Amino acid sequence: MDALTVDQATKVLETAVDLGINYIDSADIYGGGKSSTIFGQALKQSHVSRDQLFIQSKGGIVPGQRYDFSKQHLLDAVDGELDRLGVDYLDSFLLHRPDALMDPSEIAAAFNELQNSGKVRHFGVSNFNPMQVELLQAELNQKLIINQLQFGVMHTGPIQFGFHTNMQDTPSLDHDGQIIEYSRLHHMTIQAWSPYQYGNFAGIFLDNPKFPKLNDAMQQLADAKHVTKSAIATAWILRHPAHMQVILGTMNPKHLAENAAGVEVELSRQEWYDIYLAAGNDLP
Repeated sequence: MDALTVDQATKVLETAVDLGINYIDSADIYGGGKSSTIFGQALKQSHVSRDQLFIQSKGGIVPGQRYDFSKQHLLDAVDGELDRLGVDYLDSFLLHRPDALMDPSEIAAAFNELQNSGKVRHFGVSNFNPMQVELLQAELNQKLIINQLQFGVMHTGPIQFGFHTNMQDTPSLDHDGQIIEYSRLHHMTIQAWSPYQYGNFAGIFLDNPKFPKLNDAMQQLADAKHVTKSAIATAWILRHPAHMQVILGTMNPKHLAENAAGVEVELSRQEWYDIYLAAGNDLP
C-alpha cells in the first residue's frame, strides 16, 4: 500500500468494506512499514470503524539479515505495527516465515504477554510445514488458527503430489509435508497468498501469453458465468473443501471487485478439474 496516497488507500478500504470484505492482512516488512502507516491513516480518514475490521499482521523477518522469533523482537514487531496501523490491538498476528533458531518456549512467552496485554487476540503462522507447527504448538497456550501459504491455479504443489501417490515421478514429491491435509485435520485456516501468480513471484498468469491454454479455459468459464478470469481464479481456490481464505492482493478498487466476485461463483467438479489440467497438470 506504500505506493498509494492516503486518499487512494482510503478508497480501496471503503471499496473493500462495501464489497463485504473485512479482513485486512499486512506485515511489518511490507513497504518497509510504510504500507501499515498509510493503511492506518486511511482508516482514520475513512467511514470505516476499527470494529468493522479483522486486522492481521505478520512479523519475524529482518529483511536481508535474518529471521528473528526472539521474544523481544516479536514484542517490538507487534508494538511497531500497532503504532503504524494506529490501532490498539491486532485480531491476529502471524510468524512470517520459519526461523531455524526459534525456541518455542520463548515464542510462547511472547504470545502470552501479547495476549495478556490485549495487544493480540489470535495467533498463527505463515509458510510453516506440519512438523514446524507441531513443534511450536506443543509449547503454546494459544491454538494456532492460521497458516498463510502460497496456493492457486499455478501453484498446485500442495495437492499435485496427492494425485501421484504411489508413483515415482517428479509430481509425486511432497515438498510441504501434506500441509493441506494437516491443516484440515487440525482446523487451521489456510490463507492463500499470491493466488494469481505463477512460480515464486515470477509474475501474473492472467492474460499472460506464456499460458494460452489456461487463459482460454478460464476465459470460457468467465464468459459463461459473467465474471472476469480473476474471479474464476478466486473461485477455483474457494472450491477446495479446506475452506481457504484468499488474500486478494490488489490495491486497485476495480480489480478488488473483480477478484472478490469469485466468492459468488460456483464451479462444478469438472470445471475445477478442467482448470487444473489447463494449467499444465496431469491426472495419472
